[in-house]
Formats: sequence, structure tokens, C-alpha cells
Amino acid sequence: MKPLLEQQIESKKKLQQMYVGAFFMDAGTGKTRPCVELVNEIKPDYVLYFAPYQCINTTNEKESTLFEINKWGGFNCSFDLIGIESIQNSDKTYLELHAKLSKAKKAVLIVDESLKIKNSDAKRTRRILTLATLVKYRYILNGTPLSRNLLDLWAQMEFLSPSILKMNETQFKNNFCEYKITTIRKGSKSRTKEWIVKYHNLDYLYKLIEPYIFRSNLMLDVNLQNIEVNFNLSEEEMNEHTRVIDQVLSDEWLMAKPNFFLSLTQRLQNNYSLNAEKIVLLKAVLKREPKTLVVAKYIATQNKLKALFPDARILSWQKHAHGLNLQKYNEMVLFEQHWDYGLLDQIQKRIYRTGQKEDCIVRRFKGNCGLESLMWDNVNKKKDLLQEFKKMTLQEFKKEAI
Repeated sequence: MKPLLEQQIESKKKLQQMYVGAFFMDAGTGKTRPCVELVNEIKPDYVLYFAPYQCINTTNEKESTLFEINKWGGFNCSFDLIGIESIQNSDKTYLELHAKLSKAKKAVLIVDESLKIKNSDAKRTRRILTLATLVKYRYILNGTPLSRNLLDLWAQMEFLSPSILKMNETQFKNNFCEYKITTIRKGSKSRTKEWIVKYHNLDYLYKLIEPYIFRSNLMLDVNLQNIEVNFNLSEEEMNEHTRVIDQVLSDEWLMAKPNFFLSLTQRLQNNYSLNAEKIVLLKAVLKREPKTLVVAKYIATQNKLKALFPDARILSWQKHAHGLNLQKYNEMVLFEQHWDYGLLDQIQKRIYRTGQKEDCIVRRFKGNCGLESLMWDNVNKKKDLLQEFKKMTLQEFKKEAI
């Protein structure tokens, strides 16, 4: 077995002093191995390991979480590897795992890709926090502690131990976030929305969590090159793009609907997702380099690309951004843009990761409409587009998006 990398040694050394800990290590830095070794040194009688379903049930066994765990010796005790989504969808699974943890004398609970428990209101998060109360040893693994905003940290730290922050989520938000609240009324109905505009006391927050986290950055001897590939919307697509913006944004009440912004951007992007010029550009890339991964956002787009390019490997932004080890590839096309910087960072690290021997190229397709530029600029600046959108008036967004 290869010697541990320097950051793997450092992570074990720091976290073995604690009953709980976070391996916040960039994708590709090898966080699974030190976690497995650290857990085996504890000598537990049961390990419950949560990971995203798509990382467990992969088409290629060598890309799975189980393969990665077994590569480093596996766990020396009874062990369950569970898709984190099942804890929300199956009462039976939840009750069975609750019974196993209650019965175990020295159990360990691990959550891989811990941003899956960032939403404190979700049934999944509530159930995992309940299971955590049954276990002394708890660990989380993730490439980054944040994807949406600072509130992502609260549930993760609460899982490790309530004594780390010693505050509920509302207290956490009041201590570290400045937020704006707006109430929108229509007739007898009203809806209140809030969004974060600024952070405070971050030095104090870091002081609270620092003893329990190990943070490392990815350092490789190969380069990652991002290439902008431009395409033009057809006249019909541009007219539809403008029509949808004018139609949907004509009523301010729509602004208060849950997930309004995401549904709007998806509707706009769907209009030109299979743009003819994009297809021609992709065909040229695949002809030049057949072993190029293609990442698409929409299921219909993915299916069409699979039909057009049956030899190409088509990935989903949502399903394949985490966990997969695809360093046998070194080129990638992002067929559609995504407004989430965290997903962009993670999807690129499917190829730009430890074990990669060649320079990597990521081609990002960009259309000639305002929405594409808005998404591109916000992601490059590592901003949250949803938060930026909430600061705009309807007229400002219309102007930017067209």
C-alpha cells in the first residue's frame, strides 16, 4: 500500500485527538483513506457510513464509494453503507439503523458529502441528527464546507456535536449573518422572504470550529485549463427567451414563490439547451478527443446527447458532481452552465484530482444572451446568483437576463 500523503497524515494526527471531526478536503486529496484508518484505530463494533446514492450504485464498480473504502482495507467490524437519500425516503431503513446504533456498544457514524445535510428543515437532516445522538464517534467528509451560504455549516457542526457551536440555527444566523426580510402582499395573502446580505464575527466562528476540522487544498503537478466556447442562440430561441422573461416577470407576486428563481432559469435555459450550434461544437470536440466527459443539466438533453453520441460518456450536473473518481479522463465539456459555484468546483474535480497524470481541459459552453453572462460572471466571482438576484428589481433582472 502506498504511503500516506502529507495532508492525509496531518488529518489523522489532528482528528484522532477528537471523538468527532470533519475531513474538509478537496475532491481528489484522498480523504477516504485517513478516515478509514482512523476509524479502525478506534476499534468499533459497528460503522454506519452514509454516502450519496449515485456514489454507491455506479455503473463502474471501481468508481464507487465501496471500492474506495475497500481499497484502503475496509472497516474491521460490522459495516453498513447506505445511500443518504434512503434515510429520508424509507421509514423502515431509518428504524432499522436506529435499532443497530442503539444496540452497538462502540459505533461510528460517518456522513460522506456532508453538504447533503445542510438543510436543517429536511427530514433527511433531522433523522441523521437524531441518529447522531446515539453515537460517540462521528465524522463528516466533504470537499468544501459551504455551497450555498454560511448556514450550510450549522447542520454539519450540529451533527458532529451540539457543544461545538452551543447555539440553535436561529442563534447562529443572528450571530453571524445580517439578513433582510421582505413581505410581499397580494390581496389577503402575504409571504415573507429573507436573504443574507452580509456576514459578521467570522473570526469567532472559526475559533469555535477550528479544533474539529481539517482543511486541505488540492495541489497537483498537472494544470487545469478552462476554455470558453461561445455559441449563438437562433433568432427563434432569442425571441422565446425574451418572451418568457417578459411573461413570467410581469407579476411581482411570482417573486415570492418557493424556488421561483431556479424554475425561471431552468425554463430559460431549456429553450436553447439543444441549440444546433452547440451540437456542432460538441461534435467537433468529440471527434478530436473521443474520451471527453460531457456534463449536461437536463434529462431530455442528456438523453438526446446519448442518442447523438452513443460512445460518449454523458454526466449529470446534479448526480455526478460528487464522489466519482474519473481521473482516467482528462477532458470535460460543460454543455450547460450552472449557477452554483460549488457544483462547478466539484464537477471539475472528477478529473482534476489526485492520481491524474495529465493536464486537464474543461470547456465551458456560453451562449450570447444576458442570462448566460450573468451566470458566468457570478460563478467566476464565486457569488451566489440566487442571493444576487434577490437584490435586483424586476426591471434590473430583465435588463441583465436579455
